[in-house]
Amino acid sequence: MTHRAALTAAHIAAVLFGLTGIFGALIHADATVITSGRAAFAVLALGLYSLLQRRSLLRDMTGTRLATLAGTGLLLAVHWVTFFVAVKVGGVAVATLGFASFPAFIALLDMAVFRERIGAAEGKLLALVTAGLVLVTPSFDFGDKGTVGLMWGLASGLSFALLAMANRRATRGMDPTQVAFWQNFVVTVLVVPFALTKLAAPAPVDWLYLGLLGIFCTGLSQTLFVRSLEGLDARSAGMIIALEPVYAIACAWWLFGEQPSLRMLAGAALIIFAIVLAARGKHAAETVVTQP
Repeated sequence: MTHRAALTAAHIAAVLFGLTGIFGALIHADATVITSGRAAFAVLALGLYSLLQRRSLLRDMTGTRLATLAGTGLLLAVHWVTFFVAVKVGGVAVATLGFASFPAFIALLDMAVFRERIGAAEGKLLALVTAGLVLVTPSFDFGDKGTVGLMWGLASGLSFALLAMANRRATRGMDPTQVAFWQNFVVTVLVVPFALTKLAAPAPVDWLYLGLLGIFCTGLSQTLFVRSLEGLDARSAGMIIALEPVYAIACAWWLFGEQPSLRMLAGAALIIFAIVLAARGKHAAETVVTQP
């Protein structure tokens, strides 16, 4: 892949990542229904892609790898459910910015779990994200929907940080398409029973949105991002993906009239700057491989 083609692929992937929250807001269904529908459509798309590419989804599969994919699939399910709850409660901008805190969670988890010392770069990252979240928080009142939505967004960011760390250490050497297929399969199996308890079935237009979410914002976006790494270094790709909250906030402003306040824009700027700094660090490639 040429450098220009890689840049184009990475930017398209960032836009598709940003549209995840938009589709979550458009679909009139519970977060579990959105999550299971998204995963099911992604399984179909990735399965068809593997068939066309003649890639075996069971190649080199062992019991240990199956257990790893089951565990990471569980983390992915938690990440998606909490993210879509955040969208439903607090709106697209708040949910996206809460999720965007994941680089700070990765730094904290590396320190707590792997006893890695926080350097100057990680200290700046934590300070910027913390300051940004303080500015983004509508009020420090848990009766405020925006604040509750931000808390769900932070839960989404934490679960994504755990997922990124697990993917970085446990799925190394595995085919990305294979990993994505089985993780989405696990999400479908785990979440569908909860989705079936929701009596209100999605409207026809919601099925369309679910298909777009699963095929384009999940299967295609991840494939494009992985392909972009063939022509870009991890630093460049990470900084492009850092634009995801910008795309999400701009689309929410245009479609739903979710006009951010100056305070929220200032907080968003700090968080996005922190993501760019994280993308320049040693974990750039691993922390952005899995889509939100």
